[in-house]
Amino acid sequence: MTDPAQQPSPPLVWQKDRPTPRRQAPSVERIVQRALAIADAEGLPALSMRRIATDLRSGTASLYRYVTSRDELLDLMVDAAQGETDPPALTGDWRTDLTGIAADARATLLRHPWLGSELTGRPALGANSLRRYDLALAAASSLTADITFASHAVDAVTAYVFGTVAQELAELRAQQRTGLTEDEWRAGVGPYIRQVIDSGDYPQFARRVRDAEDLTPEEQFAFGLACVLDGIAARAPGTARSGLSRPEPT
Repeated sequence: MTDPAQQPSPPLVWQKDRPTPRRQAPSVERIVQRALAIADAEGLPALSMRRIATDLRSGTASLYRYVTSRDELLDLMVDAAQGETDPPALTGDWRTDLTGIAADARATLLRHPWLGSELTGRPALGANSLRRYDLALAAASSLTADITFASHAVDAVTAYVFGTVAQELAELRAQQRTGLTEDEWRAGVGPYIRQVIDSGDYPQFARRVRDAEDLTPEEQFAFGLACVLDGIAARAPGTARSGLSRPEPT
C-alpha cells in the first residue's frame, strides 16, 4: 500500500497552470474581478460560483475549469486586491516607510471591507501579498538588522491597521443599518448623554464629552500609528529598553 505521506502534495493555488479560456469563456482575471465587485458591494455571503457565472453569462461548470473551488477563488481575490496599486517606494527612513505602508494597507482594507477577515488568519502567499510583506520587512530592517525584531515590528503595525480599520468599518455598517450618520446618531443620543453627565457618576467620561477634541478618522489613525512606531523605536535593539520581552521561565 502506498504511504499517503509519500504522495506529492497538490499544487497550491498560486502554482497552478491555468488553462487558456475557451472561445467566449471568461478568463480567470474576469472571474476574479467579478468576484471582487460582488464581495465589495454585497459582502462575502453573496459570493458564489453560481452568482459569478450568472453575472458573466457563463455556465457554472465552465468556471470550475479555471477556478476549482470557492476557497481557491478567495485566495486569488486576496492577491488581486493586494496588487491593485503599487506599494509606496521606500525612502530608507524606517518610520516614513512604515507610515506609508500602513496608510496604503488601510486604504486597501477600506476599499475591500471583506479583506481584513481573510488576512487575519494564515498568511497570504500570493505574489502581490509576498511583495508587500517583503517591502514592509525591508522598511523595518532600516531600523534594525535583527530580522526577528523587524518581523515583529511589522506584525505590530499590521495588527494596529487591522484594528483601526475594523472600527471604521463598524461605524460604516452602523450607518448602513440604521440609516443615520454619526452626527445624526449623536443628536439622537444627546439628551441621554446630558443626563449621564449631569448625574456626576462618570466624571472622566463627562470631561471627554465636554472638553476633548474630536479627530477625523485619518487623524485618529495617524495618532495611534505614531504611538505604535514610538514603542517600536523605544524597544529597538541598541536602545535602553531593547529587544523583545519574553516571559521568564517558571
